[in-house]
Amino acid sequence: MLARRGRLRSAGMDLAAHCANDVVCVGADPLFFLDYVAGNRLSLDEVAELVEGAAEVCRAAGCAILGGETAELPGIYQQGELDFVGTCVGLVEGDQVIDGSRCEPGDVVLGIPSSGLHTNGYSLVRKLIGDGDFDADLLLAPHRLYVEEVRTLRAATDVKALAHVTGGGILGNLARVLPEGVAAEIEWGSWPRLPVFDWLNEQGVAEEEQRRVFNMGVGMCAVVPEPAELGEWMPIGRLT
Repeated sequence: MLARRGRLRSAGMDLAAHCANDVVCVGADPLFFLDYVAGNRLSLDEVAELVEGAAEVCRAAGCAILGGETAELPGIYQQGELDFVGTCVGLVEGDQVIDGSRCEPGDVVLGIPSSGLHTNGYSLVRKLIGDGDFDADLLLAPHRLYVEEVRTLRAATDVKALAHVTGGGILGNLARVLPEGVAAEIEWGSWPRLPVFDWLNEQGVAEEEQRRVFNMGVGMCAVVPEPAELGEWMPIGRLT
């Protein structure tokens, strides 16, 4: 979809932001990012767009791009296919790791708004639009970077767990970081709804399916001991 609309720079931003957000969820600071671009035949302009997008996000995260790899593999990729892969490495002191083990019933779940669908659920979206036209601004908003927001929250309160909301939605991603026997109860109407989710309703995607697949407008969750509103962070539920 990004290639169809000439937004490969946004694809680079998506990849770097997704990786850096995952790194900060364990309490680490992103240090460096590596990328890999492969296809049937590579265009230098397309590769430059991808890397420039990733570089923009890495600068915002304080993360270096140390290098990467490009490969033309006509025996593996079909004409027009482009594969862009990245990995981010971070550093955290052993006693500063955030692993969710201290979470307990009564703790508060905070959320911070996403910019849209982020980087998950696009198999369903592509099926919905088929070969037809679509609103690129609505469906292809770049994946938001949350590094600075997480740092600010950690400086202000005790952050027991962090969940980057990707495939599996809010509940699925929180479940991965909570101890056994502890669950999250989300107040689904407690934050503004983004227009893209109304569009999904119009396409016939049930609310239950949207909650299972998409971030529903919350891109990062934090578990803290007490309710707090700091910047864009907002209470969206509690642990039970």
